[in-house]
Amino acid sequence: MFPKFSCHTIRDGRINDGSVKAVLPGRSDHLRLARVGSCLVGCALLALAGCGKKEPIDEAKAAGKTTADFPQITDDIFKPMDGGIDLSSAEIMGRNTWNLWSGGNQHFWNQTAQDSFGLMDLLKMLDNRKFPRGERFKTLGLVNEPGFRTAGKPDEFGLWLDEQVQPEPEGIDQAVYGKPSGVLGFRLFPNPEFNEEARKKWDGDRFMNDPTYYNDNRLVRPYRVGVACGSCHISPNPSNPPEDPENPRWENLASAIGNQYINEGKVFACNVEKGGFFYEMLAAQPRGTSDTSRIATDHINNPNAINAIFLLAERERIAATEKVAGGTLALPGEKEDMSPIPHILKDGADSVGVAGATIRVYVNIGMFSEYWLTRHNRLIGLTPQKPFEIPYAREHSVFWRATEERLANVAAFFRRLKPFHLADAPGGSAYVTADTAVMTRGKEVFAESCAACHSSKQPPANIDPRSGEGKEWFRAEVMKPDFLENNFLSNDKRYPLTKIETNSARAFGTNAKAGHVWDNFSSVTYKELSPADELEFFNPFDETDELEFFNPFDETHPIKFQPKERDVAPGYYRTPSLVSVWSSAPLLHNNMLGKFTCDPSVPGRIDAFNDAIEKLLWPEKRPNKDSIWRTQTDCSLHLRKEFVPPELHVIRAMADNDGYIKVGMIPKGTPVNLVANLDPGSEHKVVFVKAVGKLVKLKAMKLSRDEAAAEFNQLIPDLLAANKCPDFIEDKGHYFGTDLPDTDKRALIEYLKTF
Repeated sequence: MFPKFSCHTIRDGRINDGSVKAVLPGRSDHLRLARVGSCLVGCALLALAGCGKKEPIDEAKAAGKTTADFPQITDDIFKPMDGGIDLSSAEIMGRNTWNLWSGGNQHFWNQTAQDSFGLMDLLKMLDNRKFPRGERFKTLGLVNEPGFRTAGKPDEFGLWLDEQVQPEPEGIDQAVYGKPSGVLGFRLFPNPEFNEEARKKWDGDRFMNDPTYYNDNRLVRPYRVGVACGSCHISPNPSNPPEDPENPRWENLASAIGNQYINEGKVFACNVEKGGFFYEMLAAQPRGTSDTSRIATDHINNPNAINAIFLLAERERIAATEKVAGGTLALPGEKEDMSPIPHILKDGADSVGVAGATIRVYVNIGMFSEYWLTRHNRLIGLTPQKPFEIPYAREHSVFWRATEERLANVAAFFRRLKPFHLADAPGGSAYVTADTAVMTRGKEVFAESCAACHSSKQPPANIDPRSGEGKEWFRAEVMKPDFLENNFLSNDKRYPLTKIETNSARAFGTNAKAGHVWDNFSSVTYKELSPADELEFFNPFDETDELEFFNPFDETHPIKFQPKERDVAPGYYRTPSLVSVWSSAPLLHNNMLGKFTCDPSVPGRIDAFNDAIEKLLWPEKRPNKDSIWRTQTDCSLHLRKEFVPPELHVIRAMADNDGYIKVGMIPKGTPVNLVANLDPGSEHKVVFVKAVGKLVKLKAMKLSRDEAAAEFNQLIPDLLAANKCPDFIEDKGHYFGTDLPDTDKRALIEYLKTF
């Protein structure tokens, strides 16, 4: 039914001969392609063939290196950060790893720059001509490194990278960790392929301005860019925010709070152009979110809030034991009945312990990509995934081993991270009520309505926390002065979508299911969870008076979805922590509840919190169906002609004057996830082929705009039937406490500010 799709060549990331690499208009692992968009183009246009090396090894192993060649940093490089806390030697090495170590993924991101069809290029993103340093936080949400300034002139390669005016602290071996880029979390490494011939062909101006030049997948860049975990987790410290977010000092920064300001689309797909579906998809993505199933696509568009990391020791104390098996047991310290297993991912799928959850992140941002990219058809999927086998990685990747050696230190650092309190922030006390009666009532409401889920301190095992006796226990505990001390404010348990009722996308992600890419990183316990019961979703195509769409359903019928009958994950969310909730709005797992202020000051955070918490407790204030992500203009599926092999000249000839091959027309107002969540599984191949034919027809027939829209609208019933997650409203769910009296809600809000 489909052309044959291959795994990806290991040594050469370029398109050659008859093999077109699976990188169509969409994202990579910080940016998967516009899932279905790329899938449709891939099905319609390109046939992939050929496999890579059977037993890939990483660059370090190929060079004969060992973990001894990648020493950890013992100097306290980031001493002023995280409130200036005193750290042990192990904790210092852990923080240094988190903020600096890329695990060799500069190889991956360099390859991505060459074969992402011109969409992604981290080196270009770092150039001041693309995004000036003085507007970087506002535009990208990234954190400028202290000790740098805006480039005043080009460097030796014609690049306008940030200029260093103060040396980094001593102790950083640039051969291991790269040199600073001026943006925290992004490090520059010399490109070993940038030889004399490459240098002669290099032109810094054309790299920025000439699509025919920078879209040449043979172009060799002078630098590789490595990405550390800090790139998405370093953010302004809520208790000590910078006066100017564009020019923070070290003491204004926190290492692992989670960057709630990052604009992932602009950071990792800086070349995406308006008019394409992928542009619309990224434009709809909330700030401060990341879709962690991008390259190894699950065919669900599910960006979710970047997690803050707090109180790991308390999380370990309350964590349950879970069953693990298979390749997971190759992790040092792993056992069949594994405990403790705290969860980080929203669905609790990372369920093999702290070490496994941490090292999976490094793989997911490009470590040992030589092997990882053979386990899935990156970016477009279509063929079954294969598990990333931990035993194989331990044997064939020096970078895996070097990262493994760092994990205990990273965990030690995490255990030191404490909450940020509003009372400790400049002027913070003014935002909290001084009325003791109101505060007391707020504590009581929390005890009666919230603590059963949102407290790591729970009643004895023989008392149901939701029973009258359980509530009585909580009412007594919340009055104790140490109730919030070391309280993770979550029981870290998983609950089905039928109970939580928030948007389903993240809970349906399939990458941790048995046989999928993260099989070795999820427990048997997770894999055996009973799927959620039938769900009903709002049907956005009933409102024909507001939209231009063909109406395939009677308006009295919602979309009914049966997880047990679909290839989706079981459909659970873990209880999120309320630690420092005053500082982390917008709320919900997708950052879709409340306004985004892009203001890390105390007033800015409180403004965002007040808006979000009111919408949480008074759901009638939510945008509701207006929260559906929709295309803002007519768009199409884009592909740069330079990345189509010359032998496919018929396809190349379809390019417009701007160099893009454009397939189909997706009308303005289309729900983004109607297209992005299309399931290419075997049961939906007929729909897939039908969709491809329709999109190609729209291009070939040169229809008018209205005719093309009408043709697309005829696909809607099929697209809904084949949709992997037709849950379109983004700000719904978590209706607990919405029936409280207004005075109780107000009192509860005051108490939440003290977390």
